Amino acid sequence: MINNIKKVVVIGAGTMGVGIAQVAAMSGFKVVLFDIEPETLPKAMERINRRLNKAVGNQEITLDEKKDVLARIDATTFFGDLYGDFIIEAIVEDLNIKMEILGQTARLNKPNVILASNTSSIPITRLAARLPFPERVDGMHFFNPAHIMSLVEVVAGIATNKQTLETTEQLVLQMQKTPVLVKDSAGFLVNRVNRHYYLQALQLLEEQVADIETIDALLESAGFKMGAFKLIDLIGLDSNHRTSVSIYQSFFGEARFKPSRFERQKVEAGHLGRKSGKGFYNYE
Repeated sequence: MINNIKKVVVIGAGTMGVGIAQVAAMSGFKVVLFDIEPETLPKAMERINRRLNKAVGNQEITLDEKKDVLARIDATTFFGDLYGDFIIEAIVEDLNIKMEILGQTARLNKPNVILASNTSSIPITRLAARLPFPERVDGMHFFNPAHIMSLVEVVAGIATNKQTLETTEQLVLQMQKTPVLVKDSAGFLVNRVNRHYYLQALQLLEEQVADIETIDALLESAGFKMGAFKLIDLIGLDSNHRTSVSIYQSFFGEARFKPSRFERQKVEAGHLGRKSGKGFYNYE
């Protein structure tokens, strides 16, 4: 139950993991932020520190509150630290890697500890099937940037029980986010709907109907807050492409979900968006 959750474990100190860890710590939870790469953790903590400094500058929190938030986060590369009251996995969008890390984490924790995945496209039923006690596995899909975006998809796999879903929803509310309960399907709700926002923009670019700036300007003039290419750069081309590939495979190669070859080339060139300094736009 929600009252028993004091310590939240976040696996993965990438873009999403850092945001989730910050949100949990700002909500009063003790947080373990884990990543297998030692050099990732100082960068992650510095990113959280910068965001908190901005919040202090905007008078959203006090300096003492900032210090308390940072004190609640324990950044670690030691696998033995991955025990807590609620586990949130936020690593690369790869089924086998997720299952391996969640399987090992499950063995460190009690059978009733919830294992929530931040996956954006992998079916929870498939993920839970090879984990012990699949009834305590669900999806907890935040959106980037996690410390700002309000929506969180709570995804029910076939085996997920009611108590797991209710506790996850309560935790989302404790984090001052808005939970939306969805059934297990490739891409769930948001990524299934918005996938075509990216794919159609990419197709227009490949067909040379218009250039990047024009397509984004037209989308923004139609009422979208951010053009497709600006949004992909924010998400990360590698993350966006992996999600497209995963959804495409889950729909057995349905043509309307076909990933973009051009986006794949950009990823292969190391043009990953804002985080690399260059994507569809140049940020260097």
